[in-house]
Amino acid sequence: MSPEVRHGRDDGNVVVEFVLVSILVITIAMGVIQLAVALHVRNMLISAASEGARLAATNDRGIADGIQRTDALLGDSLANYEVLITASDTVIDGAPATQVTVEAPFPVFGLWGFGSMSVSARAFEEADRG
Repeated sequence: MSPEVRHGRDDGNVVVEFVLVSILVITIAMGVIQLAVALHVRNMLISAASEGARLAATNDRGIADGIQRTDALLGDSLANYEVLITASDTVIDGAPATQVTVEAPFPVFGLWGFGSMSVSARAFEEADRG
């Protein structure tokens, strides 16, 4: 058999290989991007809950102020992402503290998701030194 005839049977292989490898590379890239989105959402939830807990624990502020601050921060960083924010007074090793908890859907495809992700932050109440 001549080399020209053998070469003729491999003509479409490059296109098929390109398509198969492209699908694999794009799938892996999209997975990495989605992981980055999920970590970003989690970090924003933790950051906002911490800031809200610190504000609610100050002498001249209350729990409502901490919830409002947490909601404002999440509104700025995650836009219209559905979150449930709760706050309460608690005790850590005998010292009064404030706890802010944020629950949100776990992002699976873009910002859409199912299940829920919950983060909490606690801050010690300020002591009155007056």
